[in-house]
Amino acid sequence: MSLSELEKLRHINWSSINWQAELKNNINSINTLKQYINLSENEEKTLREVVDNHPINIPRYYLSLIDENNPLDPIRKLALPNEDELVVAGAMGETTKDPYGDDKHNKGNGILHKYPYSALIVATDYCSMYCRHCFRKAIVGLPNDKTVDNFLQAAEYIREHKEITNVIISGGDPLLINTKRIRKILDSLVDIEHINFVRIGTRTPVVYPMRFYDDDLLRCFEEFNQHKTLYLPTHFNHLNEITETAKEAVLRIRQTGTTVNNQAVFLEGVNDTAQDIENLMNGLVTIGINPYYLYQCMPVSRVRHHFQVPLKKGIDLVDEAKLKLDGYAKRFKFIMGHDIGKIEICGRMDDKLILKQIHSRPEEPDKASRMMVMQLDDKAGWLDDMQEACL
Repeated sequence: MSLSELEKLRHINWSSINWQAELKNNINSINTLKQYINLSENEEKTLREVVDNHPINIPRYYLSLIDENNPLDPIRKLALPNEDELVVAGAMGETTKDPYGDDKHNKGNGILHKYPYSALIVATDYCSMYCRHCFRKAIVGLPNDKTVDNFLQAAEYIREHKEITNVIISGGDPLLINTKRIRKILDSLVDIEHINFVRIGTRTPVVYPMRFYDDDLLRCFEEFNQHKTLYLPTHFNHLNEITETAKEAVLRIRQTGTTVNNQAVFLEGVNDTAQDIENLMNGLVTIGINPYYLYQCMPVSRVRHHFQVPLKKGIDLVDEAKLKLDGYAKRFKFIMGHDIGKIEICGRMDDKLILKQIHSRPEEPDKASRMMVMQLDDKAGWLDDMQEACL
């Protein structure tokens, strides 16, 4: 019996693949997807409509993780377009294209400066995979003017704003930029005295781990770490993403002196059970990644309807999972990344949700440590769905 095209992918030695050449093999059309995944005539018609709004882009490596016999497979839901993406607003409530308030803090040339001490540089709009739950869905893979044109000018902005103590290089996925340019970006920051550390936000360890079999990139990380600390926030959402190939990639990153943290997103049908959360967090600490944040899914247009877990259900599942996790595995914070700032979801007392704001806009510094009590119902999925209450 001959192997299916999907089964053939599972026999590839991904550690020997040229990462730049392999990008050309990404699945970026429904026609190509049909070579690997069986689609009914109605599915195909619907998915073509979805892709007209939000492009498809899946590495062959990540596609190989899908269990084609399980229609509820979490990897499938993360990677493949779905008819629910045609729903702009549904039962969960209002949606937005800018839940984080990025547009309000855009300084031009790809610089977002929301909190005084952090500057975020949108280095590229391209990712090795277009995740179906992406909160920047409105710009990733689509024409826009929100990425950095001149990094030296961006570095000059950072140099002039001495309140900035750390820089986040984001995207898209900045590690899809060639290594020579990444080195130039890091070099432009290395002698800015008031910068204590730099973060590179990337999902490549999860969806494109062969990027880290590039020794030049690892040398670049190692050399930067001799001068300033480099952190790599990544984005594992499910235990099934922690493969041997990914595990080796993470080890290679850690051997450069780079600290790897994880920022998962809480997603309906992907990791919305206590067992899923427990498995993910234990899997992360096993391979040397620090669980950092578990984000409440943002109310993004074409995302919220099918991915957001109600807060009442969510906090109970997180608490149940933490009962079984050791200290290192349960040190992550359950977070809302809201327009007003980051908010920790601490717990609930019956129908009251307890929140703590841990970052705030610069014009409202007094709100950075405030506690909030919100009236909770079974459907609320976001701060704006609730009214303030008293204990």
